[in-house]
This record gives sequence, C-alpha cells and structure tokens, in this order.
Amino acid sequence: MRVLVVGGAGYIGSVTVDQLVSAGHSVVVLDSLVAGHKSAVHKKAKLVKADCRDEDELGKLFATNDFDAVLHYGGYIQAAESMRHPDRYFANNVGGVISVLNAMLAYGVSRFVFSSSAAVYGEPEANPIPEDAPIRPVNPYGESKAIVERLLAWYGSQCGLRSIALRYFNAAGATEHLGEDHRPETHLIPIALDVAQGKREQLSLYGMDYPTPDGTCIRDYIHVSDLARAHSLALERLLQQHPESGVYNLGNGNGFSNREVIEAVRRVSGHELPVCEEPPREGDPAVLVASCERAKVELDWQPEFTSLDEIVGSAWRWRQAHPDGYED
Repeated sequence: MRVLVVGGAGYIGSVTVDQLVSAGHSVVVLDSLVAGHKSAVHKKAKLVKADCRDEDELGKLFATNDFDAVLHYGGYIQAAESMRHPDRYFANNVGGVISVLNAMLAYGVSRFVFSSSAAVYGEPEANPIPEDAPIRPVNPYGESKAIVERLLAWYGSQCGLRSIALRYFNAAGATEHLGEDHRPETHLIPIALDVAQGKREQLSLYGMDYPTPDGTCIRDYIHVSDLARAHSLALERLLQQHPESGVYNLGNGNGFSNREVIEAVRRVSGHELPVCEEPPREGDPAVLVASCERAKVELDWQPEFTSLDEIVGSAWRWRQAHPDGYED
C-alpha cells in the first residue's frame, strides 16, 4: 500500500510511519517541520517539506504518486495556545484538512484516517466516555477537531470519501528510537522527566481538591505504539470491500491521577522530583477516561502497554538515550 502521512515527522506520526515502513508499505511524509523533526522520519520514507495547505505542492504529490490512502496528523495540538490564537488553529487544523481532502477527491483517493482528539467531548457527563457522548468542545483546538469530523461526514455522503476518525486521549511513552520532543512541552509526563533530568527545578501540580481518590486530576494515558498500531488497523478496515466510516476512542481504558504519574516518574527515574502545588487550572475536568470497546470489537485493537510504569519507563529510556531530544 502507498500511503501519504501528513505530519509524519511529529510524535505520533513518526511512530506510525515507522510501523508502516516496517510492514512493507511505501510511505511519503508531508510535513512543514514547524513542530516535527526531520531525524524522526524513517529513512525509507520519502520526506517532503511543505505545508499541507500548499495546493501546488499537494497537486505535485498526488499527480506523481498513486496513493491508496492518507493519514492526517498535521494539526496544532496545544489547547491553551488555541485560546490565544484561534485563527491559527482553525486555519491550520481545519483549512489544512480541507486542502488535503480536496486534493484526494481531485486524484481519486478515497481512504482517509484522521487524527482527532478526546478534546471534542469537552466536559464529559460521565466516565468512561463512549463515542456517542455529546460533542461539546471547550476550546478552539477541540472545536477544530469536531469541525473536521463533521466535514468528513459530508465528504463521505456527498463525495464517496471513506474515513475513520481516531479520538486520542493522552499519548505517552516512546519506542527505542522515537520519542516525545515538543517545543515548548506542555504534557505532564515529559515535563516531569525534564525535572528528573535537571532541566527544570520542579514540577507544577495544578489542583489538589478534585473529587478523585487523591484529589488530583485523572487522565487516560495510552502508549504511542498502541496509538500508531490503531492507524494501521483503521487502514485495513477501510480496505474492506464495503467499509463504513467510523469514529473510535483510543485510550488505555484506565485512568491514572497526576499524583500516580509523579510517583511512577520517581520510581522509574530514581529522582526525588520536587513538586510545587498550584491552584487548579480553569477548564480542567476532574476525570477523563476513554471507553474503547468499539475499537476493540471493530478494529480488533487492544492496547499492549497498560502499566503506567511501562509507559513512563519507555519515555525515560528514550530520554536517557536522547537527553536533548532530536538534533533538528
């Protein structure tokens, strides 16, 4: 299969590219490298440096490659930043997808896997969160993902596009060669690892009075390899003779509190990890945990990394081997 991976130089995209190449697929990566890393792209994949909104570049790519499918990871991902710059998020996260979808239609490519987010749910009414829970995003980042999911339904019913949207919960962990290197970093586990490496003096812990067993927020952490594997399974489903478009949650199915994450980092790294307790942040729900039964049944997907120490340990090993992240 010949696959175009938009955003394939990023954290989750690069791991997916690695798995696709290892499985024998031909992969082209389209990435602006604004947030991605050239050295994260598998050497057997072709890297094209360009913005996915560049219609001329898209035309060249689709005209010279007989793609079977497109995977899209090309969105900006920081919810807080999206509140300050909604224009950037809608222009890139929605406009970029529209450009890619229109190029697909123009060149007869009908299979599309979209990197969505649990942020579409906003403040959930109950946990675990099923896919049919109300879609009520509370920031432009989540809204941009929800808009694309609605667009996909129209492209499907009116244009014959077959798509699967994968709603991620908290991606974490690393493979032997590929890890998390966002600049700036906003995720709890890599920030905690920064402290363990001596790059930060302490970790800020926001909110100690949530209605949870230890008073801190609970989140669903899923290993990046498990996320990547779900994309291959989604592609397989789209290759079936009469595939249906669909939406799937991807998570561990278990929640871990912020304090549990901190203790896991302490165990794995052997570092004391100083913590500064801060007031809760506005808009942080107490609990966000995925119901993943649909993915398990329809995609035949099962997370392999279910232990928090396994997930954190893999990230710590990658950090030790790459103390400064990627070179580019």
